[in-house]
Amino acid sequence: MDILAHGLWAGAAVVAVSRQRPPASLLGWTVALAVVPDLAHMLPVSGWALTTLSSTEWWQYATASPGQEPPMPHAILFWAHHLHCVFHSAIVATLVSAIVWWRRGALWLPLLGWWSHIVIDVFTHSAEFFPSPVWYPLTYWGFDGVAWNRPGFVWANYLALAGVWGWLIWRSRKRQLR
Repeated sequence: MDILAHGLWAGAAVVAVSRQRPPASLLGWTVALAVVPDLAHMLPVSGWALTTLSSTEWWQYATASPGQEPPMPHAILFWAHHLHCVFHSAIVATLVSAIVWWRRGALWLPLLGWWSHIVIDVFTHSAEFFPSPVWYPLTYWGFDGVAWNRPGFVWANYLALAGVWGWLIWRSRKRQLR
């Protein structure tokens, strides 16, 4: 799924389960952790692209399909790949969640944003388009799901998001009238 949709779904989940307006920090951290997995692995690539490519070449890179990107240095590919694997791994997320739970004595709810990202990506990435390596570092295997970048899926996803956010806004206004 695309980065914006991850943030919108995570935000909708926080608002949906809150009896009142959710604290801004809870909403902000949950949305941030829902988008970080896709942003983290883009850091080495973006840094390289912005410092070595012209604006036209950078745009061509940013909009390239998998396998059609311009050639990159091996180190950039290495770091981008492993950051993608780390942030899309249920094993890594479990370890981080366990450490945070142990240190805080309770689950830190914003971590559910990261978990939502992993679960959604498992089913919305095909084998050809960055499958989520959910069991990394044990394996690079990723479930062959429905590619989120297919136009029909994108439309359906954003229509569903519009419906969910419309319902949340309607529910909020209904509560305010009481």
